[in-house]
This record gives sequence, structure tokens and C-alpha cells, in this order.
Amino acid sequence: IGCNMRLLLGFVLSTFWLWEASLSRVYTNHWAVRIPGGPSEADNLASKYGFTNLGQIGGLEHHYHFHHSRVVRRSTFVTRGTHSFIHMDPKVDWAQQQLVKTRVKRHARSDPSYIHLNDPKWSNMWYIHCSDKNSRCRSEMNILAAWQRGYTGRNVVVTILDDGIERNHPDLVQNYDQLASYDVNGNDYDPTPRYDFSNENKHGTRCAGEVAAVANNSHCIVGIAYNARIGGVRMLDGDVTDVVEAKSLGIRPDYIDIYSASWGPDDDGKTVDGPGPLAKQAFELGIKKGRKGLGSIFVWASGNGGRQGDHCSCDGYTNSIYTISVSSTTENGNKPWYLEVCSSTLATTYSSGEFYDRKIVTTDLRQRCTEGHTGTSVSAPMVAGVIALALEANPLISWRDVQHLLVKTSRQAHLKANDWKTNAAGHKVSHLYGFGLVDAEAMVVEAKKWRTVPPQHTCTDQKLNASISSSGCRDQPDQQVVFLEHVVVRVLIVHPRRGDLEISLVSPSGTRSQLLAQRLFDNSNEGFRNWEFMTVHCWGERAEGTWTLEISDSPSQLRNPEVLVSWLSYFTVDLDGQFSHIFYTDFFFCLFGIVCVHVLASTMLLC
Repeated sequence: IGCNMRLLLGFVLSTFWLWEASLSRVYTNHWAVRIPGGPSEADNLASKYGFTNLGQIGGLEHHYHFHHSRVVRRSTFVTRGTHSFIHMDPKVDWAQQQLVKTRVKRHARSDPSYIHLNDPKWSNMWYIHCSDKNSRCRSEMNILAAWQRGYTGRNVVVTILDDGIERNHPDLVQNYDQLASYDVNGNDYDPTPRYDFSNENKHGTRCAGEVAAVANNSHCIVGIAYNARIGGVRMLDGDVTDVVEAKSLGIRPDYIDIYSASWGPDDDGKTVDGPGPLAKQAFELGIKKGRKGLGSIFVWASGNGGRQGDHCSCDGYTNSIYTISVSSTTENGNKPWYLEVCSSTLATTYSSGEFYDRKIVTTDLRQRCTEGHTGTSVSAPMVAGVIALALEANPLISWRDVQHLLVKTSRQAHLKANDWKTNAAGHKVSHLYGFGLVDAEAMVVEAKKWRTVPPQHTCTDQKLNASISSSGCRDQPDQQVVFLEHVVVRVLIVHPRRGDLEISLVSPSGTRSQLLAQRLFDNSNEGFRNWEFMTVHCWGERAEGTWTLEISDSPSQLRNPEVLVSWLSYFTVDLDGQFSHIFYTDFFFCLFGIVCVHVLASTMLLC
């Protein structure tokens, strides 16, 4: 009887989840379809069921973007008709009607060197040259020093995934690259933003200027990589779907080196959202085949939900091992009011803070400049610019090399946080700032002499417990992992109020990562369904030993005591990494791995 009751309860909860989720879904008249028969077969099937084939979805082979003009453009329910039969056609492997995904731009909303440049805003660019007497910042990102070594981003291509870029802006036109640009919203090759009275679509142009604004042209500012090529993908000015994101992430992966994104799911303290199946494939395809096998480099803003108590571990983009998640600090090294805390953050740059703190100067719409660029939106393109300098120093570094370089060269400097710790591999790390403030000079110096890290191995262990002892596949040389990079924890939790949960992971070396903090505004009863948390705090530590997952529940309001809560105790550890020691000049380097901790539900009553 008890077993039948649990099955019935599980069915009721699942049905409720589906019903509640359907209320907020918005269906479009666009479909993603997998057809192995090739483009001609796709055209035939599109015609057969009344669709228009808009072509392959980015670099995803056999995946096509279909549009149906007679289906309602936006609807809260699935529209049935003859087109629905495409799902049953034997020549179609898979078809999915696209849902609108909420994506917000991550600017914070209102509430002396011998290098002389004639750009009029140069004197206000405190985050590049902050050593003059009037400057309030006490540490530099050493961008000037990287320039003085001759690195300015030449022959490196960076693309801004956003609401478009003003390609004829005087500070961008010289470095603008048509081959690195596309308008996904308009399905053409012109990423120019849509203009309106509010200048809503200024975000991408502002981010582009940070990276590659031209130097010494007597206009506006100087980009961090002012000789890099800059492109833009217009993809936020319309319905954002899985197809839109996958197309954007897969634009010319053999040509574009770095993709910079300063947007993501709502930073409202209650959303849990991330890339869909197509976008996930696009990420994986990018790191495997992009840059001719070296891997595309994806840089992401960590999020601006600090005031709402948000936690960037609930954002599947910043939480991905394939992205470089970037945080922000004020000129004085303080935590900005908008900053989110999480264990996936890799590095930090300067940005805005309180009303009295200086903001970032950059290009703006209508061929203007602004001194008001803000939030973690600032930080992703800054790091993209620094990585462009490193790629000029060594074009052969891989996507994983870039992450290792950031871990090695970023520094605590004067960044204030009460959780700075030194992990067992000797790296200082914080949940606010990752491994610290980026150092452009150190990046180019290390990149110049860097030797590519060896391939990753994959090792899997599993056990029905809240802790697991892993050998790192010691008995399987082709899979053995000794040293870690990322740790990924996948969970399935049923809970009456998701925001009451806190989750931590303790490594075999004793390093504690907070994977999730309480979220005041998260009243959802959906829990976490195969959600992946990620930490970089164990970087360089040994994989072998006992991993412990700690989950605490602190009720913030009265709950129905009769509600059954499933808790977790099953957990699988997947380790990806390298088992051998590598020596690099004066630096002893230990490698890598990824631990995937899969935790499924058990039956345990909580009060």
C-alpha cells in the first residue's frame, strides 16, 4: 500500500508540475526538426506539412529551422492542425515547437603611462589606467602593460551575442567584421540594432566598444583589444527560443574565436532556467569543433540579481563548464549591490557600484559615447577583450587552456570578501569573485609560453549515499583522473518551497563549495529536476577520495506538514581530466577533471 501511495503521489505531483508550467508557456510558430535525409528531404517535408524551411540551425547537422505562417505567432497553447503530423512522419527523427525564453540584458538598472591616446574619453577610462594620483582604484587589470608588450588583439575575432551592434559607429566601423555578424531576429546579415525613442537596443553596441573600439581616432574610447575584429549577432530583439540561441552560438565557429554574452534568464531570485537541448548541443559542438578543434570560447556575465537574493547557480549558462562566468567589483574592490554569489564564477573585472562609484565608458547608439555602462554586462566583454590579447600571444591555446590561464593569473588584489580561501592546490578563490581580478599582462605572458593541456579522461562512479568515495578510475588508465577542473552536481529534488534549500559540496581535500544559497523570493514547489550545479573551487585538487553533498532546509514560512518531500541520496560521480603531471617552465601544473554528481530522489520526510 505504501508503495502504491508513493506512486500515486508522484503521479499527482508530476501532473501538477506540467499543469503549472503550461500556464506560463508561450508557443511560437517556429519548429526545430531533426531530419537525417539532408536539405532536400527537409525542403520536401516542410512543403508537405505547410512549413517554410529556414535552413540548418547553426552548425547542428541534420537540424532544421521550420516556420509555419498560418500558425499563431505567439500562443499559450499548442495549435493543432495538419502540420502536427510532422511529428509522426517516419523521415523525421524529432520535432519541437519552440517556446519563448525570457532573457534579460545584464546592465545594472537605475534605483600615469607613457601611452597617450587622443580619444576624448581616454582620461575617464579609470579601469584601464587607474594608477594616476586622482584614481580611487588601488589595483590594475594591467591592460596597459599588455599593450606595451605589443598585444592589442590583432587577428582575433570576437562576436557580441546581443541586440545587435551599430556597425557604422565611428569607433567600431574600422574593426567591424561582417563575417562575424548575423541578424538571427531578422534572418539576414545586418546586425544593426532596431532604433526607437528609448534606445532600448543599445546593449550590444556598448559591449562591442569595450572589446574593440578603435584607438587614436579622436572619437570616444579605446577598446581593450583595439585591433581585434568585432562582430555582432542580433538575437535578443525578438522572441528568444532554443533555436534562436543555438543559431547564435553556432555562427561561423571556425572563424569566430570568442563569443561574449551579457544576458541570461531573469535575475529575479526565483527563476531556474538554462539552455535548451539545441543550445546545449551548440555549446558542445563549439568546444569540440570550433576554432578548428581548439574550441570556441564562450564568455558570460554572471548575473545582476544580487538585490533580489538571486544565486547564479540557478542560471544554466553561467553554470556551464563550457562558459567562462565573469563577476564584477567596484573601483574600491567592494561587492556591487547587483552581484550574485556562486561557485561557478571564474574571474572578475571592474564595473559600476553605488551611485557615487564611477561607471564604465564605452560606445553608444547613434554614434555617441556613454559614461554609464553598468553591471556584470560590463565584465563579460572586458574578459573577452583580455582573452583576445592572450590569443594574439598564442593562437593555439584551447578553450580549456584559457580557463587554466585565468585560474593561474587572476589575483585577489584588493577585492573584499569574507569567504576568500586557499584550496588544496594553492589557489585563492571566492564565491563572489572566483579566482580574482583578471590580469591582462600576466595572461599574455603565460599564454606566450603555454603548452596545451592534454585531453580529458572520463571516469564514472556511483553509490546510493550522500557521500561517495571515488578512486578517479585508478584501475582504468584510459579514464583515470587525478586532478580536477570543474565539479558538476546533478540533482533531482522534490520540495514544497525551493527557496528554503541550501546545498554545499565538500571535496576530498576539505574544500567547501556553496552550490546554492537560500532565495527569499523563490516560492516554487518544482524543486530541482536534473539540474546541474557547478563549482570551480576544487580546481587543481586531487579527484580521489570522499565527496560529500550537504543539503540543509531552513523553512522561511509555514508549510503543510502533510506534504511529502522526496530527498536525495543517490549520487553518481563523473570525472573528466588528465592523470599525468605536466611541468611548465617555472610552474608545476596539475590537471584536470570534471566531477558530475548525479543525485536522485529517495523517500525521506522533512518537517
